[in-house]
Amino acid sequence: MVVRVDLFSDIPNKPVKAISVTQLVRKMKRAVEAEVGRLWIEGEVSNLTKQGSGHWYFSLKDEGSQIQCAMFHARNREGSEALENGAKVRVFAEATIYEARGQLQIIVEKAERSGLGDLQARFEALKRKLNAEGLFDASRKKDLPVFPREIGIITSPTGAAIQDILNILTRRAPWVQPVLFPVRVQGRGAEREIAQAIAKMNAPERYGYPRCDLLIVGRGGGSLEDLWCFNEEVVARAIAASEIPIISAVGHEIDFTIADFAADLRAPTPSAAAEIAVPDLAELRGTLLNLRNRITRSLRHLLREPSQKLDTLRNDLAGAGEAALLGRQQLLKQYGIRHRALHPANILERRIEKLGSLRKHLQNLAAQSISRDVEQLKRLENMLRTLGPESAFKRGFSITLNEDGSILRSVKSAKSGQILRTKLIDGEIVSSVR
Repeated sequence: MVVRVDLFSDIPNKPVKAISVTQLVRKMKRAVEAEVGRLWIEGEVSNLTKQGSGHWYFSLKDEGSQIQCAMFHARNREGSEALENGAKVRVFAEATIYEARGQLQIIVEKAERSGLGDLQARFEALKRKLNAEGLFDASRKKDLPVFPREIGIITSPTGAAIQDILNILTRRAPWVQPVLFPVRVQGRGAEREIAQAIAKMNAPERYGYPRCDLLIVGRGGGSLEDLWCFNEEVVARAIAASEIPIISAVGHEIDFTIADFAADLRAPTPSAAAEIAVPDLAELRGTLLNLRNRITRSLRHLLREPSQKLDTLRNDLAGAGEAALLGRQQLLKQYGIRHRALHPANILERRIEKLGSLRKHLQNLAAQSISRDVEQLKRLENMLRTLGPESAFKRGFSITLNEDGSILRSVKSAKSGQILRTKLIDGEIVSSVR
């Protein structure tokens, strides 16, 4: 039996509207992106072209195939330094189609050299081992000093990391004394140098180093191989054994090392480590100012009436203080006056003045007494003149006196031979009684 097959039996008899090339490419693009998506791809770099825009284009190939690749803003992408013609790399990329050409390509997000998978496996194995020993436990972490005065820096003396750290320490905390312990930070044997530096900084008296309050251990960015010395067990155990708190500052923010887990604190970069290590002088001043303002506002809100009372008491106290000071000044002035008053010269002067006053007073009293006596004498004189013998003399009378000066009052009192004196207005007559 012969079966006839019609090769065109599935072609519609009726005409169907065709899609455009663009629509087809977009369907293919959506299908590729949905089915393949983002994944790791390994191969050899070839035809690497670096555009002025910062985008890099290259091919990734193996023995059987190749595919076009694009890395946009390549210098900002992780692992871009691994991309060189002939280099075997692993890239994390998204499969897609370049619509303008209908060309299959991958958009690379990050790259690393081939063989890093083995390093990553070693990293994870050591991490699990040390974590099981409790080397990464939070209970082992030491608190960082709030105001360190001397900070040890274990890093390369020629790298950018040391300059970044020193610049930030100088700007933020000029009181800090940095102490550099120069070591290699990559290559064979670098891990032993770093571990020995940590041990020596923990025994400064033995090796003649200043005792530090804090250590910063690290370096700038690089590839996984460049940073590998910080993933060695000897470094992790040296960090864990340190009595001085340690900040691990290795690579960039995306880089993690075993040293980061063993350290008391991990900083994303060396610059960040310096900022974490010390408080910022300007921020401290701002914080103190903010705290003072907050406390002031809180006190004003919670203690308005007590605050008013405090103001009143303060004013009263100020007034009392001023009054007390004024009183003391017055008292001192009085003491000064009293002192001057009690000075012998002043006392003598006052005594002389008083004596003069007494003399004048006595003179006045004497003058007044004499004046009164003179007036009295004049009155008596006038009375005497009026009532005395002179008045009688003027009227023609006379007075006869005995020898003893007594008045002869009767003839019978006269004796023969007795001498008598008779006073007249204009004189005296002496006579003898017969």
